[in-house]
Amino acid sequence: MNTSLKITQDRRIDAVVIGASAGGVSALLDMLSGLPASFCLPVVVVLHLPEGRQSRLPDIFRHRSAMAVREPADKETIAPATLYFAPPGYHLSLEADHTFSLSCEPPVNFSRPSIDLLMASAADAYGARLAGIVLTGANADGAVGLAKIGAQGGLTVVQDPAEAEMPTMPEAAIRLARPDLILDLKGIRSLLLEMEQLHAER
Repeated sequence: MNTSLKITQDRRIDAVVIGASAGGVSALLDMLSGLPASFCLPVVVVLHLPEGRQSRLPDIFRHRSAMAVREPADKETIAPATLYFAPPGYHLSLEADHTFSLSCEPPVNFSRPSIDLLMASAADAYGARLAGIVLTGANADGAVGLAKIGAQGGLTVVQDPAEAEMPTMPEAAIRLARPDLILDLKGIRSLLLEMEQLHAER
């Protein structure tokens, strides 16, 4: 039995949150484009983009992913089998009733949307049934949020800094959150498939 399956076998994961910054588009394409149309978990992504610039992420990933892809609306209920991208210039969080919330509050760690804010709110909403993943990036956003997921019993995963285009964000998450798994992108994609299979069996 591989290590990641051993860690996930006793868990039911109902949602996945991912944070990335510099180098994140390429990393996400490598990781998510291999997911099948049958993948049923919701995946929520914060990818740092310059504020005021229109995001093309949904269009890019619709052509590379078998999942439904969109930016969530305020008060929208999270849906299975959907890849969500936080709209630029707004913080994205998840409420206890599994609806999205958008806000224009000040940046957190110089970022809006904030990975920390999404992950911390999702940890409160899903508890141990959440998986958090931190990918490549040039700052420390995501480390505090991933630690919150771990404290709530959720599964914490970080991209191997040796593979990351920008290792600063993974390294910060490893130092603070002490993640369950440190994997390359191929390993993370395999882990997502394992989580989805275990979710479907329960």
